[in-house]
Amino acid sequence: MGAVSEAALAPAPGTAVWQWRDYITLTKPRIMSLLVLTAACAMIAAAGGHPDVIRLLAVIIGGGLACGSASALNHVLDRDIDRVMGERTASRPVAAGRVSPAAAVTFSAVLAVASFLIMVTFDNLLAALLALAGGAFYVVVYTLGLKRRTSENIVIGGAAGAIPVLSGWAAASGHLAIGAWWLFAIVLVWTPPHFWSLAVLLEDHYRAAKVPMLPVVKGRATTARRVLLYTLLTVAVTLLPAVTGTFGVTYAACAAVLGALFTVLAWRLWREPSRERAAVAFHYSLLYLALLFVAVAVSAAV
Repeated sequence: MGAVSEAALAPAPGTAVWQWRDYITLTKPRIMSLLVLTAACAMIAAAGGHPDVIRLLAVIIGGGLACGSASALNHVLDRDIDRVMGERTASRPVAAGRVSPAAAVTFSAVLAVASFLIMVTFDNLLAALLALAGGAFYVVVYTLGLKRRTSENIVIGGAAGAIPVLSGWAAASGHLAIGAWWLFAIVLVWTPPHFWSLAVLLEDHYRAAKVPMLPVVKGRATTARRVLLYTLLTVAVTLLPAVTGTFGVTYAACAAVLGALFTVLAWRLWREPSRERAAVAFHYSLLYLALLFVAVAVSAAV
């Protein structure tokens, strides 16, 4: 798909009624929901399974707003490549011209301020700052610094998705204990196999946009091998907190079962690096992380 002009992508008359949906789209609700879930589960774990309800709601709402703020800026910064990466991204609000870059930036700023005020009022300053730090890392380090420069972009950039768990933990305790850093490490090492599986699916789109994702630079076989290696690393990291006694037996059992299936799917992708197997690995990786963090919270409660 070639570059699409602003005029060609401009909204038709009468579409203003849909603009509220465009602003919701700017927040990338699917990504937000997973990050908010991990932060909430981290808070529950830090609170010993019994968090203060008001503080938990502040983490969910404030953390979600912080994620949405960063995502809105990502729409602005990536609007040029969104236009050449297929119909799905070309139809995004800023790329398609339905929301102006200035409006998206303003929207992002409002969300960031609201996030900070909510979390500093009902949680604490550390939690509020960490929530914004995750978004800043995503925008400045990953989107501006790494994404278009290196195929290792997601290895480092994955820290953006790991910082919200620190914010959730801090919201309950006011400080960061070893459990918080274990959860941070889990999300950090989980991100590459998760994202590289997606990159296999979108390989042609990234190539068209000249974004050096691993499948574009190194090929599918190398990518599949790296997915397997990082999946093994992820499973090992998830089991270490159980071995050290940081998290309980319920968590350990869940981590072992979930990790075994994750490994099988990564191994199958390595044996046959097809888009079909990458799709299965990608979708399972989302479920894997969600269930693993639910296990963290449940283990703390019981």
